[in-house]
Amino acid sequence: MLRDRWNSCACSQLGPASQLFRALIRSRQVDPASESGREPGLGSGSSWQQADFQKEPKKKKQQLSVCNKLCYAVGGAPYQVTGCALGFFLQIYLLDVAQVGPFSASIILFVGRAWDAITDPLVGFCISKSSWTCLGRLMPWIIFSTPLAVIAYFLIWFVPDFPQGQTYWYLLFYCLFETLVTCFHVPYSALTMFISTEQTERDSATAYRMTVEVLGTVLGTAIQGQIVGQADMPCFQDHNSSAEASQSTNRTHYITSHRETQNAYLLAAGVIASIYVICAVILTLGVRERREPYEAQQTEPIAYFQGLRLVMSHGPYIKLITGFLFTSLAFMLVEGNFVLFCTYTLGFRNEFQNLLLAIMLSATFTIPIWQWFLTRFGKKTAVYVGISSAVPFLILVALMESNLIVTYVVAVAAGISVAAAFLLPWSMLPDVIDDFHLKQPHFHGTEPIFFSFYVFFTKFASGVSLGISTLSLDFAGYQTLSCSQPERVKFTLNMLVTMAPIVLILLGLLLFKLYPIDEERRRQNKKALQALRDEASSSGCSETDSTELASIL
Repeated sequence: MLRDRWNSCACSQLGPASQLFRALIRSRQVDPASESGREPGLGSGSSWQQADFQKEPKKKKQQLSVCNKLCYAVGGAPYQVTGCALGFFLQIYLLDVAQVGPFSASIILFVGRAWDAITDPLVGFCISKSSWTCLGRLMPWIIFSTPLAVIAYFLIWFVPDFPQGQTYWYLLFYCLFETLVTCFHVPYSALTMFISTEQTERDSATAYRMTVEVLGTVLGTAIQGQIVGQADMPCFQDHNSSAEASQSTNRTHYITSHRETQNAYLLAAGVIASIYVICAVILTLGVRERREPYEAQQTEPIAYFQGLRLVMSHGPYIKLITGFLFTSLAFMLVEGNFVLFCTYTLGFRNEFQNLLLAIMLSATFTIPIWQWFLTRFGKKTAVYVGISSAVPFLILVALMESNLIVTYVVAVAAGISVAAAFLLPWSMLPDVIDDFHLKQPHFHGTEPIFFSFYVFFTKFASGVSLGISTLSLDFAGYQTLSCSQPERVKFTLNMLVTMAPIVLILLGLLLFKLYPIDEERRRQNKKALQALRDEASSSGCSETDSTELASIL
């Protein structure tokens, strides 16, 4: 009876430490034939231990089917399709189609992206407080935000009839759309940790996701670029004579062309909105959330601000997001100013949409190559090789004369680096979360915080880049609806697309030297997490575990 009371106390009072003892017990439960020389008290020849060993077969890994991975990956397309269209075309749309002044356009772009960045941790906070439903904890956010986001996106590309209030119109619907798409993207990003408990499966699903997301950027570029490129965008050869030209007989042609351009943007917005809805439906029907076994045992969720403090004090996370903050800022500067750079600095007004398409197609085809590379040589090596490969081509663009063939070659080569920039952050972030779970094994539900604050920093960087670049164009003397720009504007665009990104990439690569999670540490974390999951999947303390624990103590 005394021994039975000890057994029950060992289970009820040791709490989390009992998992460690059970792991020690099972590590001793090896093949009985090899343990015949053990002491009688702890020998494995006893019948109870052999029976316990035989009733715990090795668990199969949670394999994701190709269909599951594809359905999960398709969910990343809406954010990339809309983000690509806004990132490449919103600036020139505000300046030349809506005819918002450069200063007002910089306010819209900066405030919209800054608000978008702020909403990420707010949505992450709300998700961390959400309860699990029959659809999961993350899926309801994706489902209910989709229809409202589609409406807001369409209204961004609509030119209202009241010119005095256009700035407020675009600011309102841009911020509203960014809020709603955040309600889609933050839970979708956190879904990476809930589709499988296997690290290799998550990495594979991430590769599928990155491939589809780059395809999404190709789709967004192709739809927006080709539809808008077919419209005859009006411009004036001499900006100073634009007022007279508007009063001349060409006024009718100007109004007609301008209206056609507006309709082209609306048509592209309608097509992209339809793609958004289709992808959301496929994601909802094809993916199921899985709870971690040890998370299901947790009785009380972690407080948001306590979780935020733990996340922001996790060294590998800070080093990862700081490095990618600089590299993301570099590529966002290129993205936000590329259309203007091609149009005015290189003089390829009718080719910019095809150059964008060349970059994105190149990135799409090289995503599988980078996935193989990071598996073969490690993720840190892939970061150095992949992101630094953009530097020579940016230098070439800065120094060369305007040559269409060379520009296409540079665009294809630059797409290789864009693919690495797409894949690597989302492939490395789950490793950081696994490392955090090992250091803080009793705090769960922090995944939305990790993903939302990573997206927060990248979006804030995007807002800063767009705001500064548009203000720089204003100071340089950008002329709306002009077929050509002053030399100062061309020089400013050259610096924004080439030299500034090169400096930011080099700073980011220097910071990656401090990132501590290499391939050896990833393997150790994987083994330790698997042991923790195996222990957590055992329900309660078994009688045999308690007996063995008493003998050990």
